[in-house]
Amino acid sequence: MTGVHRFKLFRYDPETGESGYKDYEVPALEGMPVLGALFWIRDRIDPTLSFRSSCRGAVCGTCAMMINRVPRLACRTQVRALLEGDLDIELKPHAGLEEEEVEWDPSREVLVEPLPNLSPVKDLVAHMDPFFEAYMKVRPVFEPENEVEGGRERLMEPSAVKELEMFTNCILCGLCYGSCPVNSVNPEYLGPAALAKLFRFHLDPREKGDGARLELAVNENGWTACEFHTNCRKVCPKGVPPNLAIGKAKRELKKLLEDH
Repeated sequence: MTGVHRFKLFRYDPETGESGYKDYEVPALEGMPVLGALFWIRDRIDPTLSFRSSCRGAVCGTCAMMINRVPRLACRTQVRALLEGDLDIELKPHAGLEEEEVEWDPSREVLVEPLPNLSPVKDLVAHMDPFFEAYMKVRPVFEPENEVEGGRERLMEPSAVKELEMFTNCILCGLCYGSCPVNSVNPEYLGPAALAKLFRFHLDPREKGDGARLELAVNENGWTACEFHTNCRKVCPKGVPPNLAIGKAKRELKKLLEDH
């Protein structure tokens, strides 16, 4: 390993509509994440570089982008581990992951691009509105049957809490959306994050018991659109399995139809 890390960054100027790739070198500092390298480039080399970041602790999801053709959080992706191949992930390919043809050696360079399946705003900043619009369609808020009197808490059995925890850790980073082959060809598909969140509320025993939650995604862009490529589960930084939620929802809906 030399004394520098090489980066190839996607650049997009919304004023001119021009896009391309630009090469940079940063010191090979121990423990440097990709986000740290981006700050180094912006602060010391090129102040025009645009990217999103906030917590730097893999909690906010703001720094989601495509790194070496895999949607990742820049704050938790270590440069050295990436170059050494320790972070390789095999995903089902789709157009969004390979949209731009670029000469790049993954053993010597880090390729950074905006999140796929979304249009670029500027450089590494992706337009997130389609992701959040899909998310809002599933009414991602608690809808209890009745109000609790006297300020008492709504209690749950430990077993119910354990099942919910599988789907409550989503940080809305959009990595699953960017990795999804279905979203790549169908921008109207609700996407893994929205469907996992919908199922999370359906599971919640404190919710209304009428089953109306699942029906929100009973359409061509909901449950049935998923093709179970499992990219979503592989890239999720919190281990949320949207594919599992979608599979369970489809089985429940099938049983409801059979019972009626």
